[in-house]
Amino acid sequence: MKTASRVDDIRPFYVMDLLSRAKQLEQSGKSIVHMEVGEPDFTTAQPIIDAATKALAGGQIKYTHAAGLTQLRERISRFYADSYEVNIDPGRLFITPGASGALMLALAMLINPGDEVLLPDPCYPCNRNFIRLFEGRPVLIPVDGLMSYQLGADLIDRYWNASTSGTIVASPSNPTGTMLSSGQLQSVIDAVKSHDGWVISDEIYHGLVYEEQMHSALEFDDTNTLVINSFSKYFGMTGWRLGWLAVPEALIDSAEKLMQNLFISSSSIAQAAALCAFDGDTLSILEERRLAFQTRRDYLYNALQSLGFSISCKPEGAFYIYADCHQLAESSDQLASDLLEHAGVAVTPGRDFGDYRHNQHIRFAYTTSLENLKQGVERIARYLQKA
Repeated sequence: MKTASRVDDIRPFYVMDLLSRAKQLEQSGKSIVHMEVGEPDFTTAQPIIDAATKALAGGQIKYTHAAGLTQLRERISRFYADSYEVNIDPGRLFITPGASGALMLALAMLINPGDEVLLPDPCYPCNRNFIRLFEGRPVLIPVDGLMSYQLGADLIDRYWNASTSGTIVASPSNPTGTMLSSGQLQSVIDAVKSHDGWVISDEIYHGLVYEEQMHSALEFDDTNTLVINSFSKYFGMTGWRLGWLAVPEALIDSAEKLMQNLFISSSSIAQAAALCAFDGDTLSILEERRLAFQTRRDYLYNALQSLGFSISCKPEGAFYIYADCHQLAESSDQLASDLLEHAGVAVTPGRDFGDYRHNQHIRFAYTTSLENLKQGVERIARYLQKA
């Protein structure tokens, strides 16, 4: 059967091949330290589980309004007021099946065939794939540590042309963990608005920030900017598949009819559980976990440099370190494969995140315990000594 041509342009997650091989090795009895997957190792906080159990026992597990539970949208609105001093009408908030559902919803509203969308290179791979899915053209702009791996207003202006419709930024970012300051975020939004374009701000790692203050794009604009967030990362609800999208008022009707057609609604059980994600008891648990991630980051950041990896930017958030390995190996693909096969450590090679110097970089995820990280570093050290 012949598939649509767009499917041929969608790149797979290369790390999934590596993960599959890691599982094969584990099944054969080999110990693997997992530092490849961006999923928190903590279980969902118990208050969230209890809320889901209560909802399930109540039996009212039916479709919700397409935009999501009113109570949850109101609670997220209060979250923006408390965290960012931003007042957002709950009617502008749409509860989606994960942040991926939010990205799909946003791009479905914004992209016409042939539209170009500016992205930093490296960046999260689904961004470019989703753009292609809607017949747009992702434009990867090389960025490095001197730019904190982020797009700036100068790059926006330089690469913008008559076919450009918007840009996607992420702060904190995957794979680098770097952030846009308030001034940088403001300047990017201003630059895009000067071209009459749109901005999608990926804020799914908000909450997992270690020194710097978080800033939402909603602080700076509410007419040309859409914001994606998720219950997966900070709130630790990966498998619940729940996120949200904040849209300008002018897009409310478009978002609602697309939600009705694409998703009907998001999971009612997950939404009921998420209602208590912002409660004090839950937030106390999540804050302890944030501090644990910070401890892991500090350990791994120093340890990798002692092994000879070069890290141009200390991650300010998320749970990743994007490390340059060119002094240790000719190819990050080969190094990642060798570390898995010969050291029992799974990491992600740079080619999953773009084209620019991808063969020199590896992403390490500190989504496993500090004890496991130390074991992984010891294994990498022994492998490098023998290599």
